[in-house]
Amino acid sequence: MQETQDLESRGPVRARRPLTAWFDVRRDRLGSWAFALNRLTALGLTLYLFIHMAVLYLLAQGESRWDSFILVVRSPLFLALDVVLIFGILFHGLNGIRVSLVGMGIGVRNHRRLFWILSAIGLVLLLVSAWLVFTI
Repeated sequence: MQETQDLESRGPVRARRPLTAWFDVRRDRLGSWAFALNRLTALGLTLYLFIHMAVLYLLAQGESRWDSFILVVRSPLFLALDVVLIFGILFHGLNGIRVSLVGMGIGVRNHRRLFWILSAIGLVLLLVSAWLVFTI
């Protein structure tokens, strides 16, 4: 009884390294890797949103900014970063669909197969998108 009260008085238990615990995949299970990658893509997409807003602010300052922006976004490095962005959107969205379905009790027993099917769909969409990014 006394031990329980002592533990309760200390407050919530926290991991020593909360950020590394957030991406813990030591169990080496597909679900753990998918969850960690889903969190990583969420952080990347959030970062992209802030960068996008900053770029829009710069573009609103006039034509001179627009011309220099066009030169940057047509570079191969920037186009490659667009493909990375598309990967993040596809993985996060498709894995979110899988997580939602499993959370509703649909496909719980086949969640690994569902992951690989959605990954295959995402890979096809990524390849088509990359081709379009570099050819248009």
